Amino acid sequence: MRASGPASVPRPAVSEGRSPTGVLLAAGRGRRFGADKRWQPMADGTPMAVAAADALAAAVDEVVVVLRPEDRALAELMRGRGCRPVFAREAVRGMGHSLAAAVAATPNADGWLVALADMPWIRPDSHRAVAEALRRGASQARAWHCGRPGHPVGFAARWGKSLGALGGDRGARDVLDVGALVRCEVDDPGVLRDVDRPADVDPGTSSVARGSEGGRSAAS
Repeated sequence: MRASGPASVPRPAVSEGRSPTGVLLAAGRGRRFGADKRWQPMADGTPMAVAAADALAAAVDEVVVVLRPEDRALAELMRGRGCRPVFAREAVRGMGHSLAAAVAATPNADGWLVALADMPWIRPDSHRAVAEALRRGASQARAWHCGRPGHPVGFAARWGKSLGALGGDRGARDVLDVGALVRCEVDDPGVLRDVDRPADVDPGTSSVARGSEGGRSAAS
């Protein structure tokens, strides 16, 4: 991983020895997929959303998964993987509401590492790269691959108020600060690959060409 950004920072944005809280946004309806894509089995049979949660959980100490209130079965599955469900009643109004719900549920977090449930191919090392950038003092950090922005996206605790005020379907894009953002270059095409339609799950049909620009993005 190669990180680029501010040449120096006064102090770590995440307390030494702690990791940011992982946030998996999993309350979307995936209408273009034609079914609830969160349950789409991956090659090993693991539901897509669970695979994404597992990769995120391998990189941080705590993961909260934002779900709709009716997602009780998925919530139990996430609890079994060591993740904490957060039910966002306003999730239907857009991703911004989901992210705000996650921040409200973790007021003592040392920052947030935001990932999407429809990006199950992100490697744990890519999550770790962005989390490490926050520990080293980055105010914001984001995974990049081949010169393109992807996920996850990391925010230091100082952005909690702004993230908690989000709404609509613009995700965190209005909070991103180009001057503060550290780019974490990773050798992982999974940081660009999302699932928008059934064909995107086929190993022979990669959505890397669109990346996270084709579907929704937490911070594009």
